[in-house]
Amino acid sequence: MNIAINCRHLLSNKLEGFGNYTLEICKRICKSHPEHEFYLFFDRPFSEEYIFSNNVHAVVVGPVTRHPILNVIWGSISLKRALAKYNIDLFWSPDGICNLRTKTPQIITIHDLNFEHNPKDLPWFVRNYYRIYYPRFAKKAEHIISVSEYSKNDIIKTYDLPEEKVSPIYNGACDHFSLVNLDEKNEIRSKYAEARPFFVFVGSIHPRKNVERLLQAFSLYHKKYSEYHLVIVGSNMWRNQSIHIPAEIEEFVTFTGHVNSSDLAKIMGSSFALVYPPYFEGFGIPLVEAMKSGIPIVSSNKTCLPEIAGNAAIYFDPFNVEEMASQMSRINEDSDLRKELVENGKERVKDFSWDKTSEETWLVLEKFLRK
Repeated sequence: MNIAINCRHLLSNKLEGFGNYTLEICKRICKSHPEHEFYLFFDRPFSEEYIFSNNVHAVVVGPVTRHPILNVIWGSISLKRALAKYNIDLFWSPDGICNLRTKTPQIITIHDLNFEHNPKDLPWFVRNYYRIYYPRFAKKAEHIISVSEYSKNDIIKTYDLPEEKVSPIYNGACDHFSLVNLDEKNEIRSKYAEARPFFVFVGSIHPRKNVERLLQAFSLYHKKYSEYHLVIVGSNMWRNQSIHIPAEIEEFVTFTGHVNSSDLAKIMGSSFALVYPPYFEGFGIPLVEAMKSGIPIVSSNKTCLPEIAGNAAIYFDPFNVEEMASQMSRINEDSDLRKELVENGKERVKDFSWDKTSEETWLVLEKFLRK
């Protein structure tokens, strides 16, 4: 049968949240099911590395979706035509977009609904697109995949859906993430942190990621522990964003921008701890990456984050800068706690793997493929 997958976020050398999610699941599903033909829908020229197997057909479906209006055209017109042209039996969209008029069965993944709860976090034209179309996508799709129990319950409640319409399937983490030896740690510290031990944050520079408060908390923490550095890995979500760095810590903070997954794994494994302050998340893949890397976690206590990190983290209120700084200090002062969190993480990370994610995702797709 012919299965189409929305692969608009598979951007070579620019893979981030949706892109990594699409890549890890898509390549496993295509390779594991040679009995089906897979049509990967891109919105721009693609890399040959995404032709995972002989049963993969890459198709460019324009226009390039760099603006919500182009998203509407792609989803409303171009997608419908492509589904008909290639005689698609089932369509899966890892970023939640689907066509509202086709009769082709569609499965979508909705990662979170931050745009519903914190609309001011997004430019007005982006939030209006999400808030107009995603409720319709949720109603139209045959089934929805969420990435946590928290997100499942939020989607059901917000869009008034039956519980059986949403399946929670956890994410995994790339195999690059593992323990880092001392020589590599020293090399990474020299490259990114002026040879200092460092906390790391990983994520796009987006209001909900709470980077401004993280910088304020690190400024408080730094008054007591002046030998530490903060490395922030990620690029701006919106072009016109600016982040204020308190002058007293300016030389102790590094913004790396986007880095590839192998470099990110080295940075994560070389850090003293992950500090993760978002006030809204659907899953939080850096938490799993930190567990795989054998480092302790200091995390926000909001939305899905305690569900994912469990006993591998200590928590703070992301709106309380003093509490965030205090928990960072606690990690410094209690070596037994650090060891406990790392050991807990080694056990907890067994619950998360892309192989498991892909297998469970396929079971959902297969159910509707049979229909």
